[in-house]
Amino acid sequence: MDVHEGKTPMRPLRIPRPRGRRLRGGLRGTAVAVAATALLNASQAPALVEGLTKHHKDAPGPVAAPLPPLPEVPTQGDDSYHAESPPVDPLKAPGARPPVVEVPLRRSSGLPATVLAAYQRAESSLAHSRPDCHLPWQLLAAIGQVESGQARGGDVDAHGTTRHRITGPALDGDGFALIRDTENGAWDGDPVYDRAVGPLQFLPGTWRRWGADGNGDGRADPNNIYDAALGAGRYLCAGGRDLAT
Repeated sequence: MDVHEGKTPMRPLRIPRPRGRRLRGGLRGTAVAVAATALLNASQAPALVEGLTKHHKDAPGPVAAPLPPLPEVPTQGDDSYHAESPPVDPLKAPGARPPVVEVPLRRSSGLPATVLAAYQRAESSLAHSRPDCHLPWQLLAAIGQVESGQARGGDVDAHGTTRHRITGPALDGDGFALIRDTENGAWDGDPVYDRAVGPLQFLPGTWRRWGADGNGDGRADPNNIYDAALGAGRYLCAGGRDLAT
């Protein structure tokens, strides 16, 4: 989830659409374009927002049409699925952290329950701290799908941390940018080169700037879906971006 040079395959991305309700305005315009052109392995999906937003302001162009829903993602660890988002209670005090709550979920074609909760919690947090950004949780879900298949099908523990490390290829200059290790392998397990890490594939340098504690455990871990979702939201909303335009 960073900008760096290198040869990176490009794939179209299909955006998950909750049943029984239409995509809200935040998935039109820039957000749809970002999700639909997310770059794999280089973790650049959020970084594309900046370029696309500038293009939108300078020379408005056609808007990408909504794409078909994602196929069902097999679960490995978190076997509760949900297709419709429950209502989120508004935060009651400035600076308050959205609580982690147990929500009754049912198996259906949709997202792993913990992963969905992380995206919705990040949306709620950013709606409070950056209401002008209009970040939709569906955009986080779109990025999560292309970057890690929703944390490899919801293979996370009760706190939202991936049970198995999810890393991209070594950024050793061979087909990718050359980025030597910056964190002694603490997050990506590689003491020689940096790698994109976690369910939303942050580069260590990007995580140091935008990482966040999304589950209230006192630490910001890119391998935790709550933390990664909130960090991605902060990145996407940086610079006064309005994802609804």
